[in-house]
Amino acid sequence: MQLDIQTNGFTLTEGIRSYTTQRLQFTLDRNDQQITHVSVHLADINGPRGGVDKRCKINLTLVGQNNIVIEDTEADLYVAIDRASERCERTLTRRLERSREFVTSSMA
Repeated sequence: MQLDIQTNGFTLTEGIRSYTTQRLQFTLDRNDQQITHVSVHLADINGPRGGVDKRCKINLTLVGQNNIVIEDTEADLYVAIDRASERCERTLTRRLERSREFVTSSMA
């Protein structure tokens, strides 16, 4: 699984890079053989004005299936990363279960 992290509106620190990498590895580890590439876009939408403006957008490129794109916006960047990665895990698990059900039912 290849991971690419990009930022817009702020500098990517080693702490943010490390946190994002560890969080995604933890949440996607169970199904990582189905993922070829993970692209993460972190952005500070409003800049110094503040507010609910930290966005985390995750794009999962899967083997033999359509991409999964999840976006979450929060006041805290770490919360946005957490919620987006959790939603990625749920969406990926649900999609893989459906594809397994389809293969099983078509073989019967």
